[in-house]
Amino acid sequence: MRSDLFRRAAEAKDFSIVSDLFAEDVTFRSPVVYKPYEGRAALEVVLGAVVQVFQDFRYTDQIEQNDTAMLVFQARAGEREVQGVDILRFDDEGKICELIVMVRPMSGMHALADEMKQMLEAAGAA
Repeated sequence: MRSDLFRRAAEAKDFSIVSDLFAEDVTFRSPVVYKPYEGRAALEVVLGAVVQVFQDFRYTDQIEQNDTAMLVFQARAGEREVQGVDILRFDDEGKICELIVMVRPMSGMHALADEMKQMLEAAGAA
């Protein structure tokens, strides 16, 4: 599956191969921020924070059809258990051109938002 490389990177908390995975003009749609992040550089900062915030991260399902993949995950953000979905859309070159993340429940999303805000502020990206 085209999403296997992304899955391995996420599970290893290592997105050092970001240029192999993502199109230069990738769009990232966050579960907590209205305006999408645009481009690989912005995504690298966000993913660097996400891998620190999520604890006990694991994928439970992986579905792929045509140019779209969905990876269902469970993790912990602070003291909150969360469930979520990474939706990946691929371009004609097989690179991810859009990443959409959805998280539930709301209390978990708020915990994620609080921790991400701290990480991004520390990285000078908030």
